[in-house]
Amino acid sequence: MRAPDFWQADGFWAKALSPLSLLWRAGAGIRAMKTTMRHPGCKVFCVGNFTIGGAGKTPTAIALYHTLHHMGINANFLSRGYGGREIGPHRVDPATDTASDVGDEPLLLAHTATTWVSRDRGMGAETARNAGADAIIMDDGLQNPSVIKDCSFAVVDSGFGIGNGRVIPAGPMRETLEQGLAKVHAIILIGDGNPPFLANLPASVPVLRARVVPCNGVEFDGRRVLAFAGIARPAKFHDSLRTVGANIVASVDFADHHPFRPNELADLRQRAAALNADLVTTEKDLMRLPVAARNGISTLGIKLEFEAPDQLEKIIKAVLSDG
Repeated sequence: MRAPDFWQADGFWAKALSPLSLLWRAGAGIRAMKTTMRHPGCKVFCVGNFTIGGAGKTPTAIALYHTLHHMGINANFLSRGYGGREIGPHRVDPATDTASDVGDEPLLLAHTATTWVSRDRGMGAETARNAGADAIIMDDGLQNPSVIKDCSFAVVDSGFGIGNGRVIPAGPMRETLEQGLAKVHAIILIGDGNPPFLANLPASVPVLRARVVPCNGVEFDGRRVLAFAGIARPAKFHDSLRTVGANIVASVDFADHHPFRPNELADLRQRAAALNADLVTTEKDLMRLPVAARNGISTLGIKLEFEAPDQLEKIIKAVLSDG
């Protein structure tokens, strides 16, 4: 969903909707009490966030996978499969599954490593373990009580922070900051900003700084492009394109996880041709396009780089050595 403007400031609407936040919190509490928590028998790492929206969980999950892989750990991804019809547990096959089947994020993750989707994430975690996983990386799920996590990271976009700090619907928070902080081993802060909430963090919660780096930026230097995306914060995509020298002559934003229709793609191609521009989108958006419709559409690949990778490795090693 696209974040409303009032989520960024503690104004009239934020205060007026605050009583409804209590209902959200009560619902989450009831869900937690009714859920049986279980551990799959292998290490579980969770990459989540405090807020609704695109903080950068997927590139963070991929970076975490590579770190574990270099340590000799066979990690599998686990996702609910948002936007897909598959109930699971189901092992994602990037050659045959579509975003309509499993969701765009799991489909993207499956190009890196074994990925499972399961509405019942506890069952999905056990299935992955039984299939040979040494560790599980949950893409999202910080607020999901069904799986006991060994290590949880909260990903924060430094430009957005936690917005006005209020819980849905008064703000973007999925739970109170205090509740979220009690669950995490570290915050992964993406970008150069310093959101105000950092000033009051307890010393027990380290902040690992990271940045999103384009992988194939040289391909876009000087190119005229029409950028389109259906992600939570398309401005971040536009900024990345400008950073690598692309000339964005037009942009079209869709809702997060938008399923592109043939007429929309035809319209985009016509507009790009009229502007003498190339179509470019994100890797995640490409997953929602039929394979036959991807010709002539470029993607800007990204990866996450940590300022101090040794900090992440230290946390992981401590988790792996514990039990």
